[in-house]
Amino acid sequence: MKTTQILKAAGGIACVVFALNVGAQTTAASSTSGSDTSMGQKVDDSAVTTKVKAELLGAKNVKSTHIHVKTRGGVVSLTGTVPSAEDKTAAEEVVSNVSGVASVKNHLKIAAK
Repeated sequence: MKTTQILKAAGGIACVVFALNVGAQTTAASSTSGSDTSMGQKVDDSAVTTKVKAELLGAKNVKSTHIHVKTRGGVVSLTGTVPSAEDKTAAEEVVSNVSGVASVKNHLKIAAK
């Protein structure tokens, strides 16, 4: 169980590093070539999504295995199920503190027990 959590956290961190690297390369390319800003926005949203997923995986107070994350224009949408109202609130709080998140749309449902 603990090994799985460590692997998830390591994978999440690796994804964040990759996304930030891609974002930095895209930003540098667009500033020198004046390329389309929508591509930069897609990369930024992808980076935010990756950071959010990593934070949710690392959060001890959120059971995040059934949370799906989408980002558009810095607005993060959370869908899926969580076991309790506390997990729903904690997930929103964790996500709202991630760099690059403009706002959170919390559509999480509480799983019936």
